[in-house]
Amino acid sequence: MHDQGGRIRGRLGPMAEVLERESAVPLYAQLERILHARITGGEWAPGQRIPSENELNRMFGLSRMTVRGVLTKLVGDGLLVRVPGKGTYVATPKISAISPAYRGVREQLEALGYETSTRLVSLTLEPPSQGVRERLALGDGDETYLVVRVRSVQGEPISLHRSYVPARLAPGLDQHDVVGGQLCVVLEEQYGLPMRRVHEELEAVAVSAVDAKHLGMRRGEPALQLQDVISDALSRPFEYSSIVFRGDRMRLRFDYDH
Repeated sequence: MHDQGGRIRGRLGPMAEVLERESAVPLYAQLERILHARITGGEWAPGQRIPSENELNRMFGLSRMTVRGVLTKLVGDGLLVRVPGKGTYVATPKISAISPAYRGVREQLEALGYETSTRLVSLTLEPPSQGVRERLALGDGDETYLVVRVRSVQGEPISLHRSYVPARLAPGLDQHDVVGGQLCVVLEEQYGLPMRRVHEELEAVAVSAVDAKHLGMRRGEPALQLQDVISDALSRPFEYSSIVFRGDRMRLRFDYDH
């Protein structure tokens, strides 16, 4: 409906702008601009349900197809998210980070002003699986330290880190602080294992039941899995890590110079 000042009101509060029917700017573009401003300006908060297609249709006098197209574009831009059977919601902004192989996730987050915390799930000495053995070029009798940590931002888990380190290259690793300090720093300063080469693989995955429990997700929800094999100056692989990021909270950025 309209108030006396001609402002369109919805159930989430007043719309500060109206469509200019005589403008050369297409109506769908005007609607996109208005909704975009409501989201980025904070009038509609993350996690808040926005008016339905029918409600927006009535509020702005546009066809449902036009409204749907605008919402689809905003979903594609990452500003909105559709929940089947429930409606369309303002998306929680994703945190953008570069690969942790080049700069630690915690370091990046803190530089962005986020409050972070790390929880050590386990640090064990164990025989590696065949996949880990191949990645780290281990012999039949070699063991690895497995370090499992959960990283949180503002109290919310965002990533689950599993790091495998050959025990023969880092004896006594379980005696060091790998929560207060970064594992890469411990490996370089305590064991002379500087990072010189990184092989990375990134893929989209459906989060497992075990990982979902650590990350506060539901089994099968989308996640990003980043796998790194890190080698020293002698080309010896000394760490294999598998990091699962919440797909709804993290975005990995890759920059290249040519």
